[in-house]
Amino acid sequence: MKQIWNEIQPVDHYQVSSNGMLHEYDGKVISLLYQPLIGVNCYSLYMTLWNEIEMNRLWSEEWTHYHLMNFLSLNLRDIYDARLKLEGIGLLKTYVKKINEDRIFVYELQPPLTPEQFFTDGILNVFLYKQLGRQHFLRLKKMFTDTALKKEEFENITRSFQDVFMSGTENHLFYDLEAQEDSKINESLQFHTRKNPHEIKIEEADFDFDLFLSGLKGLIIPQKVMTSQVRDAIYKLAFLYHINAIDMQNIFLSALNAEQDIEIDDLRKAARDWYQLEHANNLPKLVDRTQPLKDRTSNEMGDSREDKLVHYLETTSPRQLLIDISDGAEPSKGDLQAIEDIMFQQHLSPGVVNVLIQYVLLKTDMKLTKNYMEKIASHWTRKKVKTVKEAMELAKNEHRQYQQWADTKNVQKGTRKKPIRTEKLPEWFVEKDENETKSKSTNETAESLEEKRRRLESIQQKYKK
Repeated sequence: MKQIWNEIQPVDHYQVSSNGMLHEYDGKVISLLYQPLIGVNCYSLYMTLWNEIEMNRLWSEEWTHYHLMNFLSLNLRDIYDARLKLEGIGLLKTYVKKINEDRIFVYELQPPLTPEQFFTDGILNVFLYKQLGRQHFLRLKKMFTDTALKKEEFENITRSFQDVFMSGTENHLFYDLEAQEDSKINESLQFHTRKNPHEIKIEEADFDFDLFLSGLKGLIIPQKVMTSQVRDAIYKLAFLYHINAIDMQNIFLSALNAEQDIEIDDLRKAARDWYQLEHANNLPKLVDRTQPLKDRTSNEMGDSREDKLVHYLETTSPRQLLIDISDGAEPSKGDLQAIEDIMFQQHLSPGVVNVLIQYVLLKTDMKLTKNYMEKIASHWTRKKVKTVKEAMELAKNEHRQYQQWADTKNVQKGTRKKPIRTEKLPEWFVEKDENETKSKSTNETAESLEEKRRRLESIQQKYKK
């Protein structure tokens, strides 16, 4: 709770607003298309906020977050996490105003994408496909489609307005001026209307578009090809498939047709084929790439070595951590699958998973043993570990128990060799256990503890550069 205390408190008030009228059909879209991506807590929060707005109104009454916690049977952190996900996926905008020592939040509900926008989004539809699988995905698509009318087979005999109605002349000017004046509203009011949903926008900072264009300068490509729609698709595909500027050049060129033009669908297919070739026919999942900002203990690197390591673990994805540890080599599919399973099944944040990876690697001679990881991860989940520092502290306090689990695992495998108790611990771990380890002799079979420390230090230096 301390980590979000400055962001939100139970005594803070809130009101719910709607960006235009929401319709019953919107609830179906959110339930069937958005809920598999954002989870039941987000869905419950959105629908609860929606139901607080009375029929045919755009504002709710004012409540405190105590009310929301009791109503949803969720703690404030879960509500805050759900709010951030709704904001990120475009279903909610949050505003805050401070009055003396009190704060009041305005939660403005946003309409969801239409089914057509969702299934052609290029990002959300891919994540939904990965989440549900092809069979269920096609079943959902069928629920939101129907047979199209072949209008070309019919003759349009619809009458126009002036064919049916006519304008009278009696007192026309008087009523015109009066009607126009009475139709106006002041600035404090707004009409009930339907707003267009906002499509998902990807921040351009994560992709070097200038580098991408520089590789195309020597080729004869018409300027008209690089439309705003193509540019937006490139940003989305780069985010979705983790494509850098160099690889995107080759993907872009492969999607060009004989007329030196490009279709968005062809570009998407080329990017998808590239990703599946690189990742054994798998599709990407919607995951947090790095530790969420709300669970970071600091935004800047501190002076001590431990602070620098914490900052590195908070700002690096688990996949990148494995790449750094392996000196640039891609991690195996099995290791990535094991880490992905733990993140989703145990609901651990990426930074906490990084601590788990580092701890397990140094305790098991640089091997990721899935069962051992799952057992520790399950313990951390029950202890509600959210931050990197909390994970480090718990590992320090419970390392004897974790060592016992590892020894028990070796016995259960039927090994007849006496387990060698090796204290292979992360750098942040050594300070507390230093006196104990001095009295024990450790036998390193492959790589000494000092070499592993140096490797972690080189990772920090690489990140710092």
